[in-house]
Order: sequence, then structure tokens, then C-alpha cells
Amino acid sequence: MVPSLIQHKLDRLRGLLTEMGSVVVAYSGGIDSTFVLKVAHDQLQENAVGITAVSPTFPSIELDAAERVAREIGARFETVQTDQLAIDDFVKNDANRCFHCKTDLYQLLGQVRRSKAAAFVVDGTNLDDLGDDRPGIKAAREWGVRSPLVEVELSKADIRALAKDLGLSNWDKPAAACLSSRIPRGIPITVEKLSWIEEAEAILQREGFRHVRVRNHGEIARIEVAKTELPRLMDSERSARISAHLKELGFKFVTVDLDGYRPGGISVS
Repeated sequence: MVPSLIQHKLDRLRGLLTEMGSVVVAYSGGIDSTFVLKVAHDQLQENAVGITAVSPTFPSIELDAAERVAREIGARFETVQTDQLAIDDFVKNDANRCFHCKTDLYQLLGQVRRSKAAAFVVDGTNLDDLGDDRPGIKAAREWGVRSPLVEVELSKADIRALAKDLGLSNWDKPAAACLSSRIPRGIPITVEKLSWIEEAEAILQREGFRHVRVRNHGEIARIEVAKTELPRLMDSERSARISAHLKELGFKFVTVDLDGYRPGGISVS
């Protein structure tokens, strides 16, 4: 049972989404957008639809999970295709990369909203996100996207507590980010780099690691896992197996970041 204050915020969210009438949810399958989709579906039924944008920067494992959770909720779910690698300002990978990515996304979701005659596009931005440097939030505001979790002052901890209480299977899902965030600023983004990252992280996930980033530094793969998982990663047999697999992908050197996985961390050159 969640505390009454958090329950009150959920009640406010239900009321807010009901007032909106119909929404397109920018749905990545992460816990925040999942929670928005769940509550929107509960309140609006067929007038809520989750849209996942499929692109080279979005891991296929995340797409599979997003589709599965949407089915569990019973919500409408659709995908749209996009390709940020066709955007020169995105590919050059400067400090505004996320702004260009989200601009592309919200332009596309705006078209979806109009085609479905929905009232709003909503996202999963929560109260904690406002403390970070998030160019994507700027793009959302420019394109009229609403953030109902912010509007009712829900934090990440609130969302996880409510998601667990509502029975969402991914309530404790680790934070995810697009694959391009694993490439240092200023290094152009390519399909090959993204593919190496996606396959490398899948290798770590198959080994049972939950909080995983593989940073692509050209010939070097820099692995981040949770500090509590570092001893298991450094097991000689396991580390040798992982290193061999990553070198098969094309990396010449495989390193481990002893500082561990850092949520929201940006790789640096």
C-alpha cells in the first residue's frame, strides 16, 4: 500500500488524463512512460494509444519488452519508423544531439496525434528529470508535448511505488537510454557503432547483468555495470568469455569502468 500523499498524486493524474480526453503516449517501454500508458488506458480506454518510435538507436530487446508490457496492460500499442541517422545535426553528436532526436520524435508523434484526432501527445518525463540537463525536454515543450507526471509532481520513487502497487511487471526496470548515448560527444554516430553497442550490451544481459552500459570508444569497449556486480564481472572465466565475444564484434580492447554504472552518465572523449 502506497502512502496517502502518493496515492493523492495518482488520483490527480487520473483526473488530469480524464480531462485530456484522448492522448498519444510517447511510449519507450521504460517505467515512466509505461506508468503513463497504464493510467491513461485505465481512464481513457481506446482513447489512449502508446506509440513507440523504432529506429537504429532503439535496441530491439527494448522494443520486444515494450510490446509485451503494453499487451499485459491491454493498451493500444503501435510503432512508427524513424531514422535519426538521416539528420546531420544528430549524427555529428554534439551537445544538442538529444534535442535533434526528440524534435524528430515529437514532430512524428504530432502527425500521429493529428491522424488519430487525439487531443494531446504526452510523455513520461517526471519531476526528477527537471534537475538534469535535458535538451529533449526543451524539444517537448516546443512541440506542445505535455508531461502529466510533472504536472502532478510525481518523482521516480513515487512512480516505482505506484507501478508496483498497480502490478506493472517492469516496475523495477533499470533506466534505459538510446544507444547513441554510449558514443562520446563529437564522435559521429554510425549504424556500425550502434550495432556493436547493442550486441555488446545483449551479451552482458545474457550473462545476467541488469544495469549495463557498453561505451564505444572506437577500438575500445568500456563496460559499466552496477558496483555490486563488479566482482561477478571480474570472475576470470566470465570476463574472458565476455571479452572474447566483444572482440568478435570488432572491438580490439575491452575495459571495465571501476566507477561502475552511472545512471544518466554521458560518455566523454
